Amino acid sequence: MEAALYRRSLLLVGLLSIAACKKQTAETAPPAPRPIGASAVAEFCGMNLLEHAGPKAQIFVRDRPDPYWFATVRDAIAFTRLPEMPADITVMWVSDMARSHQWEQPDAWVDASRAVFVIGSRRRSGMETAEAVPFSDPAAARMFAESDGGQVVRLSQIPSSYIFPEGSQS
Repeated sequence: MEAALYRRSLLLVGLLSIAACKKQTAETAPPAPRPIGASAVAEFCGMNLLEHAGPKAQIFVRDRPDPYWFATVRDAIAFTRLPEMPADITVMWVSDMARSHQWEQPDAWVDASRAVFVIGSRRRSGMETAEAVPFSDPAAARMFAESDGGQVVRLSQIPSSYIFPEGSQS
């Protein structure tokens, strides 16, 4: 009888541990990317993202349910590098141009920390500025760079001088 009670107690402790682990994983997983809709207004320019062609971005910060939206990926990267912006970023989603079906309104997302970017290409952002074009697939990024120019880099390799062309940030 005591052995059966002991086994049940161990089983209960094991099940509770598994449940706690699943809850912790769910709480620490970053929010999923949101679809772009009428409420997706760019943080810096105040315009709806649907009005701009090219790659977009959304940034989630801790304790804020809605993302900050960006009409360009370069603006989103600037947000992460400006000292006055929230630093408790949980995830930055960027348009995945390797899986998106069109330049005008990209329809796929990739975590920026896992993406590669083409900088210095001939393609312009929806704001008619230089863009950091994101890809989940490095081969697709290389093909894009071969046809449209530019250099393939990781997020951490994008120079501040590319993000802040006037040299306002270091």
